[in-house]
Amino acid sequence: MDNPFDRGAENLGNITGLEHVNLEIPEQGPASDFYLVGLGLTRDPYMFPGTNNMWVNVGRTSQFHMPTGDALVLRGAIGIVIPSRPELLQRLEMVKDRLKGTKFSYKEHNDYVEAHCPWGNEIRLHEPDVERFGAINLGIPYVEFDVPTGTAAGIAKFYKEILGAKTKVKTNGNKAAHIAVGLKQELIFRETDKALAEYDGHHIQVYVEDFGKPHDKLAKHDLITEESDRCQYRFEDIIDLDTGKVLFKIEHEIRSVTHPLYLRPLVNRNPAQTNRTYSLGGDNWNPTLVQSLGAGNRVPDPLKAPKASTIAKRRAARMADAAR
Repeated sequence: MDNPFDRGAENLGNITGLEHVNLEIPEQGPASDFYLVGLGLTRDPYMFPGTNNMWVNVGRTSQFHMPTGDALVLRGAIGIVIPSRPELLQRLEMVKDRLKGTKFSYKEHNDYVEAHCPWGNEIRLHEPDVERFGAINLGIPYVEFDVPTGTAAGIAKFYKEILGAKTKVKTNGNKAAHIAVGLKQELIFRETDKALAEYDGHHIQVYVEDFGKPHDKLAKHDLITEESDRCQYRFEDIIDLDTGKVLFKIEHEIRSVTHPLYLRPLVNRNPAQTNRTYSLGGDNWNPTLVQSLGAGNRVPDPLKAPKASTIAKRRAARMADAAR
């Protein structure tokens, strides 16, 4: 039968979701002022309630994990979709005095607000854009890394052949490898000729559908750094598969979709709620936008398709039974 759809456009590749970015922090006070008050995010109410770690929810599926330790700084930027630029700017201005003396800063660009956490991590804050980021108004759509010139193609090849990811190398501006890691989520490795800081141990965590084959391929290249448990392993080096040369270091926490934390519901608050302007029922933040299959994404009359006659009869019979 005639198919009007591009079915391949819905494929995610083997990596099904980017869950968290892990950045150690020296103390929770400035982190709370920045991530919770300034950005308007929500501390996970169930996990790590003490002072040794804090998990911060960013929409339906993503988090920051921030154990206490020496500050870790990602070599690049973390993209966040967050609604209402005016409200965001008000919150960032509100915490400015409290974060004086740290590396906190923020400034507006046409496409996003650039903010730096108290220890220098760059966060790019975008308003919702269904075409670019999908039907979310809160989430982490990308993590972008600065990588040495000449490495983008090799990095894309590594993710495609070892992890089974969908990849592209784009050349608008500095060449960059784009790695699909979920619905409208990606890792971006953008080439730069500037000097890069030494890798300090920050990491990312992703879920994969095929858990075993990537492990076997990584093990063949002697890249596994931790056999964590039944549902998780780790690796750090992204290599040139032809030469074995290390192209970039970033620890990957690889989890199977059978991991108990997969698709765990995350609590997100509405940062506009205050005790002085309280709205009953308005505590929760809905992190999704209404999405439509869109014009042209349905067959004009499915019952007129060549094999629709049997379907039509079945539907008519069900309706008749329901009417009795």
